[in-house]
Amino acid sequence: MNHKQLKKEWQKMEKAEEAYLSRNLQRDNGSWQDKISKHVPDKFETVLRESFFKAFQLIFDKGISVIEKTYNKEKKKQDYKILEFAADVKNNRKTVKAFSRNAGKTRAINGAISAVEGVGMGVLGMGIPDIPLFLGVLLKSIYEIALSYGFSYESEKEQIFILKIIETALLEGEELTEGNENLNKIIDKVKKMPMDKERQIKSTSDALAKEMLYLKFVQGVPFVGILGGLSDITYQRKLTQYAELKYKRRFYNKAKERVYGE
Repeated sequence: MNHKQLKKEWQKMEKAEEAYLSRNLQRDNGSWQDKISKHVPDKFETVLRESFFKAFQLIFDKGISVIEKTYNKEKKKQDYKILEFAADVKNNRKTVKAFSRNAGKTRAINGAISAVEGVGMGVLGMGIPDIPLFLGVLLKSIYEIALSYGFSYESEKEQIFILKIIETALLEGEELTEGNENLNKIIDKVKKMPMDKERQIKSTSDALAKEMLYLKFVQGVPFVGILGGLSDITYQRKLTQYAELKYKRRFYNKAKERVYGE
């Protein structure tokens, strides 16, 4: 990728980021949430937080190898190397866009999986019990996006980064703007990322519990829970869109190092 191409792709990425922020600055709270809020037990959010926390711990400790059985990790690494070689040799826009196309296919496939998982659990009336599955599908998608842009996800640092992506994507208003700027500074190596995995798991779990409180409560009601199940699709799409923006930024930062020798 030459200087001109890199500048153009960076500008496109920033416009896509601005569009994402614009769409998500304000949460769209439906009136139905106000109607059911009085029926949600006080302890439900606490239980939800603990469920997300334990699910993250379980997946990071023992579940990564299980998730990796759902896709060919080595092939994805090879695909990236082939695309990287093609981009270096041909040095045109088409080869550069191939990385985004690969990541986009991953999001689409995992979005379909999330639809089956979310609606199926909603029909059966399973809210909290589906959390490990919900996170498993979400992390699967983010892992594959990471591989599409040439990054790993196994180390503690990478796991904290992924957790930070999820937490930031759930913010709104000025908090979203500030959180996004903070994450960009980490990606751009202007700021160091705090290395406290347990604290970040807790922070991300709290954000998920707060955001999905009413939806997970409704999902626990048989048949009516299909509404909550559909929310899984919405959040999978929202979180993976944001994840791709952040990995794309890392990808172009890596390209800048090659182009400018930074």
